[in-house]
Amino acid sequence: MEWRDEGIILSARRHGETSAIVDLFTPAHGRHMGVVRGGASRRFAPILQPGGQVSVTWRARLEDHIGSFTVEPIRQRADILNDRLGLAGLNALTSLLSFALPEREPYPAFYAQTETLFDLLTHGDAWPLAYLRWEVELLDQLGFGLELNKCAVTGSRDDLAYVSPKSGRAVSRDAAGDWAPRLLPLPQCLLGQGAVTAKDIRDGLSMTGYFIENRLAPALGDKPLPEARQRLIDALARYE
Repeated sequence: MEWRDEGIILSARRHGETSAIVDLFTPAHGRHMGVVRGGASRRFAPILQPGGQVSVTWRARLEDHIGSFTVEPIRQRADILNDRLGLAGLNALTSLLSFALPEREPYPAFYAQTETLFDLLTHGDAWPLAYLRWEVELLDQLGFGLELNKCAVTGSRDDLAYVSPKSGRAVSRDAAGDWAPRLLPLPQCLLGQGAVTAKDIRDGLSMTGYFIENRLAPALGDKPLPEARQRLIDALARYE
């Protein structure tokens, strides 16, 4: 068995004396693992960093074996290491992808969105909204999509201000009424309205975090959420 693709390194851990097991997100083969022979060496250290992009060949005797990777660097993204906020974003991205994606199921369009977001991580204010939209898309790709374009109660598209924690659907301000304190805030930046504020990002991540923790995680066997996501939220708060 053999295929060729490219991918983004999610993690690499030592395997035996000299090798490494690499977790990779690829466009055509999804999240895929393989052994890199010699991957524990100094030569491979800069190549197998999380967030690095590689050209990869996978080989195995049988399709269900873990197999081995041959990798060549495409992009290392080492400049993110000098940006504390960007690095927090990178760690949240790689951790959530490893946490959430099933193995060997391709998501080519989502891969393209993810690659674009990795490239934005050193662009200061440009990427937190893109990251929030990426979490919304992650939920959608895995079957827990939110309906944010019209009110669940009235069908109106005007003055959408909340999201129901039960249905994941938007609710207008008037329709919410006395129920508003029990609903999740819907940041207007997700609707393409108004300037993006730190509060918008904070509210948005609170909303997506609710559905990741209460819908997605139970479907994955109640695995604990990656700590890197909370570290990103904390880092964003410090930069407000």
